[in-house]
Amino acid sequence: GEVQNMLEKFGADINKALLVKRKRLEMYTKASFKSSSQKIEHVWKTQQEQRQKLNQEYSEQFLAVFQQWDTDLKKAEEQEEKLVSIMRQQQKVFQQSRIVQNQRLKTVRQLYEQYIKSLEDLEKNHDSLLSGTQNELKKEMAMLQKKIMMETVSLSTSDLNHD
Repeated sequence: GEVQNMLEKFGADINKALLVKRKRLEMYTKASFKSSSQKIEHVWKTQQEQRQKLNQEYSEQFLAVFQQWDTDLKKAEEQEEKLVSIMRQQQKVFQQSRIVQNQRLKTVRQLYEQYIKSLEDLEKNHDSLLSGTQNELKKEMAMLQKKIMMETVSLSTSDLNHD
């Protein structure tokens, strides 16, 4: 009977120790997961804000150029209607309008190239940021694994000491 009681107490002690270890492990895992989630969410929000800012900046510039271009086209049409009877003046206005349109088109092309380059630079920056975050997460996972191993070794050692 005494041996039976001792074995039951020993079993209960082991179960309590395992429960404590399990709860601690769950706590470490939850904390690590929460931290990782927050970091990923922060990176994602930052990248999203940067993309939105870049898109907004270039959208405004494109809009201004297109409005200027539209205004220039309307002016050219009005002048063309007024000067139908005078062939030389009409040709001069048309040529001037074409030059302006080519300049606007050139400006649009330049803005587009700048936009693409800025977007590529932003993506490179985001890739390196993501890579850094992944490396941090790997380190945290390694630390968590190390803590778990240490807890396991500690449990094994304490089990041996109870014997």
